[in-house]
Amino acid sequence: MAKVSVYNMEGSQVEELELNDSIFATDINENLMHMAVVLQLANKRQGTQKAKTRSEVSGGGRKPWRQKGTGHARQGSTRSPQWTGGGVVFAPVPRDYSFKMNKKEKQKAIKSALSSVVSEEKFKVLDSLKFDEIKTKKMVGVLDALDVDKALIVLDGEDNENVSISARNIPGVRVVNTNSLSVYDILKYETVLTTKRAVEKIEEVYA
Repeated sequence: MAKVSVYNMEGSQVEELELNDSIFATDINENLMHMAVVLQLANKRQGTQKAKTRSEVSGGGRKPWRQKGTGHARQGSTRSPQWTGGGVVFAPVPRDYSFKMNKKEKQKAIKSALSSVVSEEKFKVLDSLKFDEIKTKKMVGVLDALDVDKALIVLDGEDNENVSISARNIPGVRVVNTNSLSVYDILKYETVLTTKRAVEKIEEVYA
């Protein structure tokens, strides 16, 4: 089984943790990971862009000059695309960019992403991560002790409000709970920092 070191908040190794190979050491499917990233980015798109075609631009009903004899090229309307103020050829219209993935595909993509960061030794586990007060300086101290810069912090979702608030103003750091884990976030950050309880919850959900 895959093993990772477990650290305390001072950066000292306290034990080793065995990971579930079916989640953290599975075959990496790059195609599904790419699809999951594209899905998340596509679902965020508003799709509200709009430009007017020649049929929607006001004016241009009159022929600007007669067909022959002027020396100019023939023109039928001042709202044709080649004219300033004319319509746009193949203008963008509002649309929905979102699409769906099967549940099993999503799970396989998450497992592939987690396996990828574990194999690259970018997965760090803390025995616990709790603060008695909201203090950004404490969170910075934990990250410095672990030699972590840009990190995705994955928490178990219980009594972590102080940690979440303490970390939200640190550049390059994002805090998520296990139930909102995404391939995009896992791959975006240099390190995935989590806790033993969070690992247990991930194994419960994806096993």
